[in-house]
Amino acid sequence: MVMGSEANEGKALETELDGVRYERIPIKTRLVGPTDDIVEIVTTFAHSVVRPGDILFVTEKIVAITQGRAYPVDEITPRPLATRLSRYVTRTPSGIGLGLPETMEMALRECGTPRILFAAAVAVVTKPFGRRGDFYRVAGPKARGIDGPTSGTIPPYNSQVVLAPERPSEVAAVLRAALGTPVDVLIVDINDFGGNVLGSTLDRTANRLMERILGDNPLGQGHQSTPLGVIRRVV
Repeated sequence: MVMGSEANEGKALETELDGVRYERIPIKTRLVGPTDDIVEIVTTFAHSVVRPGDILFVTEKIVAITQGRAYPVDEITPRPLATRLSRYVTRTPSGIGLGLPETMEMALRECGTPRILFAAAVAVVTKPFGRRGDFYRVAGPKARGIDGPTSGTIPPYNSQVVLAPERPSEVAAVLRAALGTPVDVLIVDINDFGGNVLGSTLDRTANRLMERILGDNPLGQGHQSTPLGVIRRVV
């Protein structure tokens, strides 16, 4: 166990999969803004925690914010199509998703109107058969990665729409090189209902394992201010 490591409320520092135990160590940072450098943030706050062989995971939101991809809701003017489409999106406890005219507007801008309309049409056809998630599968990761404003998010991002980060695999590679320690790096989109690896220095099989290890979201959803973490195999 790392000295000073503390689980977020309701979260466990350890998990076990296939007979192997793993630590998930949250790393607290300061509030990050669009003028910050993701390399500086990660190296500053993670360097004293990571060890050779660790896997550092970084939330996609903090990467996107440093890329200038967070937009105040009151600065987004949704078109009528965005307002209409947002009415048919099911809101879940994991987030508002595209159930807001402003988040749907950003999806139209990011993915293109034809793709979003096609995704919506597919969802309409398949929903009566009990299928869920077809809209996001067709719309793609850019639509799936859009985070809407929620009351549990640290200000000012509780009133902003944050898009998916650009070039997440490139960011992961840059961070691994900058750390100067033999660790791998993941850029992840995780919440209390699961998650996905968006960018990684690992292979596909390892990424799927990492998604299982992080499946209960050890970082938490609210004001924990822990957008980084370490996965460490317990020996």
